[in-house]
Amino acid sequence: MDPKSLPVGQRVAALVKALDGAKRTNEALARCTDGDAMVDVLLDASSKLGLGLSRRDLVNTPPIRDWIWWKNKEAVLTIGDAKPRYQQDADPAKRSDGEPPRRKFLGLF
Repeated sequence: MDPKSLPVGQRVAALVKALDGAKRTNEALARCTDGDAMVDVLLDASSKLGLGLSRRDLVNTPPIRDWIWWKNKEAVLTIGDAKPRYQQDADPAKRSDGEPPRRKFLGLF
């Protein structure tokens, strides 16, 4: 069966499975400075595996989409104000923006 005939989600899953234990590719991904560099490495891996994934496929399909967001330090989800989640989790006593510490909500939704 031709891997290019599979749906995008299955081709991305095959790429992720192939990356598990691929030492050189994982080291290259770790050295990437941003998400665009990661996509370049992943496109190369996809072409070597014959998966035929495009840049758009990688950027829009989880879990690779989430890896790229994380590498770019973009939050997948924000809660409250427009601050990315990883900045909201910072120690409230050490806030550099001069805002008062956030209140904790301990109720159920």
